[in-house]
Amino acid sequence: RVRIEFLEDIIRKKIEEPLGVFAPWRFKQGFEDMRKELLAFMREKAYKPLTAEDLMEIFDVRDTGLTKFRQLIYDMENEGEIVRTRTGRYGVPERMDLVVGRLQGNNKGFGFIIPDNQELADVFISANALNGAMHNDRVIARLHRQTQPGKRQEGEIIRILARANQTVVGTFESSRHFGFVTPDDPRMGQDIFIPRDEFNGAKNGMKVIVTLTRWPEKRRNAEGKVTEVIGFKDAPGVDILSIIKQHGLPLEFPDEVMAEADATPAVVLPAETDGRLDLRGLRMVTVDGEDARDLDDAVSVEKLANGHYKLGVHIADVTHYVREGSALDREAQNRGTSVYLVDRVIPMLPKNLSNGICSLNAQVDRLAMSVFMELNKRGEILNYSIHESVIRVAARMTYGKVTEILTNEETPLRTEYAEFVHDFVLMDELRQILRRRRMGRGAIDFDFPELKVKIDEQGKPLAVVKRERSVADSLIEEFMLVANETVAEHAAKLDIPFVYRIHEDPDGEKMAELNELLHTFGYHLKTTKEVRPDHLQAILEKVSGRPEERIISTVVLRSMKQARYDPENLGHFGLAAEYYTHFTSPIRRYPDLMIHRILRESLRKGLNAKRKTKLEKMLPEITTHASERERAAADAERDTVKLKIAEYMEDKVGQVYPGIISGVTAFGLFVELENGVEGLVHVSNMVDDYYHYQEKQYTLFGERTKKAYRIGTPVEVRVSKVNREEQNIDLLLNDVEDNRTPGAADQSRSGKSRKLGRRGEPKAETRAKKTDRKAGQAAGSKPKPNQTKQRRRPKSRKQNS
Repeated sequence: RVRIEFLEDIIRKKIEEPLGVFAPWRFKQGFEDMRKELLAFMREKAYKPLTAEDLMEIFDVRDTGLTKFRQLIYDMENEGEIVRTRTGRYGVPERMDLVVGRLQGNNKGFGFIIPDNQELADVFISANALNGAMHNDRVIARLHRQTQPGKRQEGEIIRILARANQTVVGTFESSRHFGFVTPDDPRMGQDIFIPRDEFNGAKNGMKVIVTLTRWPEKRRNAEGKVTEVIGFKDAPGVDILSIIKQHGLPLEFPDEVMAEADATPAVVLPAETDGRLDLRGLRMVTVDGEDARDLDDAVSVEKLANGHYKLGVHIADVTHYVREGSALDREAQNRGTSVYLVDRVIPMLPKNLSNGICSLNAQVDRLAMSVFMELNKRGEILNYSIHESVIRVAARMTYGKVTEILTNEETPLRTEYAEFVHDFVLMDELRQILRRRRMGRGAIDFDFPELKVKIDEQGKPLAVVKRERSVADSLIEEFMLVANETVAEHAAKLDIPFVYRIHEDPDGEKMAELNELLHTFGYHLKTTKEVRPDHLQAILEKVSGRPEERIISTVVLRSMKQARYDPENLGHFGLAAEYYTHFTSPIRRYPDLMIHRILRESLRKGLNAKRKTKLEKMLPEITTHASERERAAADAERDTVKLKIAEYMEDKVGQVYPGIISGVTAFGLFVELENGVEGLVHVSNMVDDYYHYQEKQYTLFGERTKKAYRIGTPVEVRVSKVNREEQNIDLLLNDVEDNRTPGAADQSRSGKSRKLGRRGEPKAETRAKKTDRKAGQAAGSKPKPNQTKQRRRPKSRKQNS
């Protein structure tokens, strides 16, 4: 009966649309493909929500299959793939005006949902529509009907699928009868209530870890108990340790992992070299930073008789020591990546592997995976080969030394490393060839300097320096890129399960917004529908060295999607590469280790059908987890740098610095100082005029003075306040009159005195602050001409390539 009604419904709804041949829905391979077929079935235009019993009848599920089918429905509902209505019927979220994704909180109380479906735009969630959800929770939200074209999509959270924050790191404060913890992550949005009997030794001003015992509700904060005391917030090392705990980074290795690591030989045994290509007689070097200890890669180069280059990239064979399914492997997969903080490295593997037997240290035998590529003078790869090898690195070089050798013919280093000078010159020739070829096909190259904080033994910051990309950096970068592309193409053509590093095409809406900005400077993209990498590269080349270079480069970067790992080869937009992977760092990245494992198996005996099936099931989860851990590591690294930068600037209050505006928002200007430090000039401290935010031009424009502040504008600023805990640096524009006493008398164009609000601030700024606090109420609306009260919400997330 149900099947007949369903077919009648299809015929009734599709009577004017030819259906073609209707194939009855059946599970073709037992229950293995049930999930995919159920989703495809529910996405049919003629589908209407059905109960589990209806679905079992349609799919003819009987007997022993009933339990499995119900479990599958339960799992799919918990994961947000399907949604159960109040009447007990099931459908897919997108057919019900629902969206499933991760909630990204904001310190002002509202949030955004980052949808699982990457083709969907982020959804704004006001503070009143969070319904107890917290930052990073997996949720389902109902979308509101959009009443204004161009307005950001809004919604309300109706279900929380998974809680992300079982524990929270923050600062403890107590009163007579209770306490509370202010989370270190401001995106958590609210303090956590601690009952008196759950202090567990915590005292005022201590950094603690709280385990949540009750989730937040409307008008009621989350509740928890102190489960670990980190230490007083001003004690040495507590600040970095708090960030480590906040991001869930594991410091110690479990005993079983250390037992396996300790059992690993400290040297390469003779039997381990059997069947490997012996390259111990080939001259090769490693080139890394001065403080690097985990050396993944070595390079060799020679000029062939035909004038071609033979490039060798030799990568540590970590999979020989980290066997699949071992405790070492499970721990490495869980960690996903090594984390490089200001004062320490949290390795993916124990140190006797990462700094010892796996590291390509000089003058000792090491096991490796070697890729040889023959390249012509146009940088084209004519042939290649991949081998399991045994190598011996001739010298451990640093970026600084190699750059000095290549750029200074008088340096004593040329004498010290005389036997390698010719190799370095050949490498530089090949570097230039490879770079020209890569840029010629349209690769996008951003050259934003990296900030490095120098600290003493107690963790006190001594200096903040910009680390510019050197010739040697570029040399190793080009060699690793071409090796990664070669390995990716090799795997793709073998059609084996693999891990690719992908960077998807940018969103058309973001490209349209970018084009509007370009128009204000006299540039334009040819199209915003199918933007190619070379389109963006051409723009960056045109603005190079011009005043608008900074603003355009920044916005281009923010307009692109984030690179990630995926089992499907979707290409790499930023590199203009059809095939790309991460093969060159298996000591510190789990995807690279997994790639080595697959390559070794394919080189030795190939992958049989059973192994391929197993990998196809494993890789989606592995790549998703690796991408998540990569982002967590990047966040932790960035937080420790920002923390130490704020600490470094604490004794600089009152000093004046030249800078460049690096960001413009409705609430003020971000200014980057010459040493790379960034601070905020809040609009409430720009008291010489009413400033209107022009969103499309990324500009704050003075109503009376006609001053225009946009990204890339040089300014002079004075440090006014530093908050180390919040990692904030407040600045004042040095050319704005009466900065020391905001709200001084000011005559407008009409000759009337500018009225002041509370605390001597102009009323416009007072209203602006209220608007900032109530940003959720103004969701999605765009600033209108001559309107100071309207504030644009911050971007939902920072994009990078």
